[in-house]
Amino acid sequence: MTATRHHHSRGLGLTSSSVRGRLVDELRAQGIVDERVLATIGRIARHEFVEEALSSEAYKNRSLPIGHAQTISQPYIVALMTQAALAGATRLSKILEVGTGSGYQTAVLAEHAETVFTVERLRPLTEAARTRLQRLGYRNVHFGYADGMNGWTPYAPYDAIVVTAAAQTIPPGLSDQLAIGGRLVIPVGPNGAQQLKLIERSATGLRESVLASVVFVPLLAGRA
Repeated sequence: MTATRHHHSRGLGLTSSSVRGRLVDELRAQGIVDERVLATIGRIARHEFVEEALSSEAYKNRSLPIGHAQTISQPYIVALMTQAALAGATRLSKILEVGTGSGYQTAVLAEHAETVFTVERLRPLTEAARTRLQRLGYRNVHFGYADGMNGWTPYAPYDAIVVTAAAQTIPPGLSDQLAIGGRLVIPVGPNGAQQLKLIERSATGLRESVLASVVFVPLLAGRA
């Protein structure tokens, strides 16, 4: 099932193709090469995912606060993580997202997957994201209010797992839920020294590589 979208607009300036086009050009210049991911970033109404007071900042390449000491990641990081998760595939069957947050990364992933399973430990965020994505026409996202540290076992294995908060070490429960050929994209490390890592599962085991230095809020255990 594909995602159908109905993007409502708060302000004509925010929907202008030039505003979004500048952001896409910036991401391309920063090394994002997957044109389908760039097209998705250019199409999704990021201003729908932040408070109205911040909507003028929505198409700048920066993270923004969404309340509850959480942030919406900067578009470059969303694009980089999505590109790494897809690895050139046109469409994945199942993606797990750990940390729903505003639902922006969720929406980007939903454009490239049959189904996205997204888990969030902060109930107000998961409920707001569910309402927002349903209003925007996404029908291929399943929401869970749970500790994402252990993934979402009933629906495993996943073609890709994207974690939107930094773990101290890679949770074994997540890499265990990767399908053969699956990819885990996760920020790892303490504040000030986080690396965005890619873990790939093959028939013979796991392979780890580093994609970038990053700054994320910490991945916390338990439900809030």
